[in-house]
Amino acid sequence: MDSPKATWQRLRVLGALTDRFPFGLAPLLILVLAVVSALWLAFHPIAPKTATLTVWTFADIHARAYQKAVPAFEAKHPGVTVDVQLVHGTAVTSRLRAAFWADLDVPDLVEVEISSAGTFFRGRLDDLGFVDWTPWLKETGLYDRIVHTRFAPYTCKGRIFGLPHDVHPVMLAYNREKFDELGIDPAKLTTWDAFVREGRRVTVPGRRYMIQLTDSSSSNLEPILFQRAGGYFDAEGTLTMDSELALDTVEWYIPLVAGPGLIGNDIGGRDVFTRAIESGIILSFICPDWRSKGTETHVGSMAGKMALMPLPAFQPGGRCTSTWGGTMLGITRKCRNKPLAFALARHLYLNPDDLAARFRELNILPPLKDAWALPAFDEPRPYWSHQPIGRLYAQLAEQVPPQYTSPFIGLAKGKMGEVVAAGAAYYRAHGDDGFHEFIRARLNQAADYVRTQMRRNPF
Repeated sequence: MDSPKATWQRLRVLGALTDRFPFGLAPLLILVLAVVSALWLAFHPIAPKTATLTVWTFADIHARAYQKAVPAFEAKHPGVTVDVQLVHGTAVTSRLRAAFWADLDVPDLVEVEISSAGTFFRGRLDDLGFVDWTPWLKETGLYDRIVHTRFAPYTCKGRIFGLPHDVHPVMLAYNREKFDELGIDPAKLTTWDAFVREGRRVTVPGRRYMIQLTDSSSSNLEPILFQRAGGYFDAEGTLTMDSELALDTVEWYIPLVAGPGLIGNDIGGRDVFTRAIESGIILSFICPDWRSKGTETHVGSMAGKMALMPLPAFQPGGRCTSTWGGTMLGITRKCRNKPLAFALARHLYLNPDDLAARFRELNILPPLKDAWALPAFDEPRPYWSHQPIGRLYAQLAEQVPPQYTSPFIGLAKGKMGEVVAAGAAYYRAHGDDGFHEFIRARLNQAADYVRTQMRRNPF
């Protein structure tokens, strides 16, 4: 420990320095840090870009797939190099938006998650940071070879600004052994009415639930709302989260997660979810294609005991799927070689040979309809009771509903989650008494808040 004398001497030196710097100690320290940082950067300059094209993706599984595909592209284009960079999803959105607004350097191609895509479509078309894909899609004939509804989330004012990576049709995954044990016949669960009836027969609160559904967010409500051709916005960007259809869907959903007739619960994620499936606490769950791979990975002990079925429809013969999640690929306006970027996009997203291998690895159904004829999509999967899950998802893909987006999509989702949580609490306490009026008021209040924020946007 320093002696009092040594400490006093240090304080005198510091005092002398601050006396010579009239703005005080804090600005002096900031100045010192700035000088040190400048010197460090001077001796450690950032390496200049050497790749011909740079690609950002937020998903590690995508990055690995593209890194495998890049050598073949570089071989077809001598002298061209491609740098695939894995960037955190939050950084993709925040850094990229800031770079667009400040006219800073940006990557040539970027993947954006569906919930964030709309945030890039604020302002006039000429001010958007992404290239319009529409002419290229029409000229190449690819527009009619891709599932049209997958363009919806990446379309602004009639122009397409993102190439869809996926379709993400939804099925129900279920514990086949437990269904058999409880006498549940999935072939008879063709409507939600039948599913709910059977769910109320077998659900034992605290011990067993027919389906994983949450009472605290809109995450499970959304696929059901989309299934009914609803959503947060329409194709023109008009807010629809408080439409009569949305109101009816919320009122239908909440008694499934609260009150005496509930059939759903969400007791947790990852290890907790794994245990719930293994022990039969949760009998089924909404399963888009990407989640089927996550299930294989995280609930490996259930191999051969799980199976997939179409979503129950709201009316006999009605839509028996929905969608959940998605990714777009955008080419930035500042891309240094746009024709080459279009070629790379086609190679990464639409190369049938890669798509077959990628489906085997990720279970993600590509939006290119031609690819579904490949043998990989008919291969039986031992984990899923030897079902050909590629064919099952592909058969539903053309039914996948559109998801329309907006710069305010994140806000709308958050407010809808508040409605679900408040509605569940109300229903547990009061049941049907005043429930309709409560949900209508909360939904209108949430939508009014979103509309207030939207009116502040001059575009």
